[in-house]
Amino acid sequence: MMLDAKHKRSYIRGMNKLPLETRVRILNMLVEGSSLRSVSRVCDVSINTVTKLLTDAGNACAAFHYETVRDVKANRVQCDEIWSFCYAKEKNVPGAKRAPSGAGSVWTWTGFDSESKLILSWMVGDRDAETANFFMDDLASRLANRVQLTTDGHSVYLDAVAGAFAGEIDYGMLIKLYGGEAAATTPERKYSPAECVGARKVPISGAPTRKHISTSHVERQNLNIRMGLRRFTRLTNAFSKKIDMHIHALSLYFVFYNFVRMHKSLKMTPAMAAGVSDRLWSMDDIVALVDARAPKPGKRGPYKKLG
Repeated sequence: MMLDAKHKRSYIRGMNKLPLETRVRILNMLVEGSSLRSVSRVCDVSINTVTKLLTDAGNACAAFHYETVRDVKANRVQCDEIWSFCYAKEKNVPGAKRAPSGAGSVWTWTGFDSESKLILSWMVGDRDAETANFFMDDLASRLANRVQLTTDGHSVYLDAVAGAFAGEIDYGMLIKLYGGEAAATTPERKYSPAECVGARKVPISGAPTRKHISTSHVERQNLNIRMGLRRFTRLTNAFSKKIDMHIHALSLYFVFYNFVRMHKSLKMTPAMAAGVSDRLWSMDDIVALVDARAPKPGKRGPYKKLG
């Protein structure tokens, strides 16, 4: 669909909106791995228009997730962290010109319901104890019952889980063992992690079922994130340049994943499987969230004819 100059100017000025089908197309492309500039080219809109729509959608989706994903009845929850970076890699930030706040390594923490496949909670921050505490507090506030929780062996989880759940949880850690020291010197080492040669299942608190001490489902979800969000693609220049846009993209993606995207094995969306939603959403509904948060147009001032 080609847009004339009038449509483009009116959207940027806030006097009008892009047609619904164009906004839906832009958002669909953003959650299916397209970059901002490719969306701009395909939809024939300026990159500023795409950025503004992503910002508005990110704010609307973050508020919607915060308010809606509550009192979830789950049995098994898995948590993990996925790495990315903003503006420059951590080692290059000190020498980078005009590096903004938030530059360097960025970690996205996710809490995943193994049965409904719902993203229960997510948080962007460092891979430290402070972020772990905030993340676990948020996760605990969204659950309606006692669950079995599994994390990897990252030590900051221990105090964070204890503080958030106060012992009312069946918690186990999956500690992976890596080998292949000789492979660390080969060229392909830059493109793949070290070989996992084993794992230890360690009960931490409560009575976790040993066979369910696993992070396989949440790690598979990490792949979904890398496939669906261009800014997570490694060895490219598609990384986020601003931390705010990184968060907006995640906010949009997680609502899309939970409420819009049909899960192949479930034959429904994760939100429907978890009882959070009673219907299948479409991207039109996300656009409606954006419109609902848009400021209402004020009254125009008195018009005075000149000349």
